[in-house]
Amino acid sequence: MFGAHFLQNKYMSAHPVPVSSPSASRLKKPSWHDPRLLVGILLVCASVAGVVALVNTADQTVDVYAIKKDLPVGSEVHENDLAIVGVRLGEAEAAYITVEEGLPDSAMALSMLRGDELLTKSAIGSADELDRQPVGLLVRQPLSTEAVVGSYVDVWVSLQEEGQRFEKPQLLLEGVEIASREDSESALGGTNATTVQVLVAEEKMSALLDAISNEANIAVIPNPGGAE
Repeated sequence: MFGAHFLQNKYMSAHPVPVSSPSASRLKKPSWHDPRLLVGILLVCASVAGVVALVNTADQTVDVYAIKKDLPVGSEVHENDLAIVGVRLGEAEAAYITVEEGLPDSAMALSMLRGDELLTKSAIGSADELDRQPVGLLVRQPLSTEAVVGSYVDVWVSLQEEGQRFEKPQLLLEGVEIASREDSESALGGTNATTVQVLVAEEKMSALLDAISNEANIAVIPNPGGAE
């Protein structure tokens, strides 16, 4: 018996039984059929596609119109009054007129158009959409330098009485917009009088024209508060 046991040990020493490692059994080469690998590839592709789309959106520009110089309310707007610029507007694009859409026929400024600003759809329209009409006023008193085109003013009138006298001034128009201003100089170089055009609503037109026809004394005072 001792001899048989000795021979068995000698045989096992010469032919050892391989021992499997736990970690070796767990580490397997990934297979294309492994769903985890496929999910990972899909996630990477989706991430790359999202980054590319974001970059493309950020770099996307649209050609729109920019106003070259100030245009008062009621002015006709032509393409030579505008410049073409490429800008990134994003969701705000719908508010502006693109070059692809083109400038509408017989476009007219419905509000003051400032130079170097982008042209919005709400700023222009047809003559029928104007709810104010320009009226010229001759102002003999010195007019403030703050009373510029696009600013708002109050118009005071003093009606003429007999004997070249004038009544107490009354506020006739409050917060009307100046459409144009023209200063005339006297022979001595000073400002003699100023002619301004103000935009007047229809319901105020009769009273203003009546004051002008009766040679009322007119004063124009800046009103920083804005439109009436």
